Parts: sequence; structure tokens; C-alpha cells
Amino acid sequence: MKRGENAIKVVCQNRKAHHDFEIIDTIEAGMVLMGTEVKSLREGRANLKDSYAKVKNGEAFLYGMHISPYPHASHYNHDPERARKLLLHKDEIIRLGTKVKEKGFSLVPLKVYFRRGKAKVELALAKGKKAYDKRETIKRKEEARELDRLKKKYRIS
Repeated sequence: MKRGENAIKVVCQNRKAHHDFEIIDTIEAGMVLMGTEVKSLREGRANLKDSYAKVKNGEAFLYGMHISPYPHASHYNHDPERARKLLLHKDEIIRLGTKVKEKGFSLVPLKVYFRRGKAKVELALAKGKKAYDKRETIKRKEEARELDRLKKKYRIS
């Protein structure tokens, strides 16, 4: 990790999101966390599998994200799968809320990382893929991989 002003330390990623969803737009949001959650995140003990975000009463929340309990905290530990409030500007929350109300759109977290010492989550405004779309994406990737292999084999630039 570089020591620049925008140095990023990625904690966890949701790789399956790119397979299951078509990513339309991304946005960075802060998270309201407890001290033990931050310590556990710094150790890389988080999971974004099956997590999602919702806009409720003018506030954005992240559901289903698992942050393992911090092992060195006694009885002051946190609930691993509690809803976490997301820190966004009001106009961003309104824009995301109206988009999510449209049919087929959802808010999916792509990765959790630290920027300048603050825990951030990258949210994606995404539209679910159908099974045939997923197969088409896999087919295109395999064709590109095969083409790269042939170029390398025959030294074509």
C-alpha cells in the first residue's frame, strides 16, 4: 500500500456482484461503526456475501454485511450482522432512493476499504442479470481468453 493521500486498503470485495448484476453507477459512502467493528475490519474479518443497501426514512442502511466479533473485546463486542447506517449527502440519498424504487434496480456493496483511516463502502446501483445474460458474459470472457492465448502462441500483437 502506498503512503499517498488517497491510499486505499481494501478489506473485502463482493466479486459475485459483477456476475449477478449489471453495474450502472458506483458511489462511495462512509459507515457508522462501533470501535470493535473498526478493529475487526482492520484485521480483514468482514464478508459482503448476500449484503445489500436500502433507503429508509431518508437514511441509507447496509444490511447483511458480516463483521466478525473482535476476539480481544470482552463483553463490549458488537452484533456481527447488525444494520449499519451509511453516510451520504441528502441529494445522493434521494437520487439513489428514487432509482431503487424503479423496477429491477438495487443497491449492492462492491467493496469495503479504508481511505485516510476512515472505513468506506463502495455502493453500486445495479440491475439484476437474467440467467442468459450471465451465460453470455461468461461466453464473451472465454472467447477473449482464447483469443489472447492464440495471440501469445503465434506472437501476434
